[in-house]
Amino acid sequence: MNEADRKKNEKIKKMSGSFNILSNDSTDGHGGYGVGTINLNNVTPVFVDPEENTAFIDMGALHARSDVEKRIKFLKDRQEVPNGKLYWLVWVTVEHLDGKPAYTGVGACEMIVDRSIRRGYKSMPEHVNNMDKSMKGKIAVDHMDDRSKGVLRRFLKDFNQEYWDASTDELKNHLHTDDE
Repeated sequence: MNEADRKKNEKIKKMSGSFNILSNDSTDGHGGYGVGTINLNNVTPVFVDPEENTAFIDMGALHARSDVEKRIKFLKDRQEVPNGKLYWLVWVTVEHLDGKPAYTGVGACEMIVDRSIRRGYKSMPEHVNNMDKSMKGKIAVDHMDDRSKGVLRRFLKDFNQEYWDASTDELKNHLHTDDE
């Protein structure tokens, strides 16, 4: 068995051992299976519910299968969900800064859900773009209302104060509100 066949067999064994959503860097130049995939290991979906003044993590959102999204048909027109409840799905990225884990990127996406009619609104391009921004260490929360930003800030601080302390001033400033 030549070296290329051996590596191929090792890769197949690794892939069949366990399911892992888009992990490892598959852009090593071979141009085959997996090129262009991304690593979501450091991204966590956080839902902000400004009406209830709460935030929570739901990993199902990585596949659009969170509890908020289950049994809801999402429409492209916000006007078709006039009585919906506002949620913010915030993609939070954690990486090391100066040797310490920190919140490095956040990208907020509006989501409106009306359980009574089992319909909702979300913009898939917004979700993809803001997840990408978060993964690249950018902050995309300026379109959030102050109440929602405050809920997110408190959640991130309470979830792990050390991560918050190690985060950039830029992130902290973007989540700063007047009622602080």
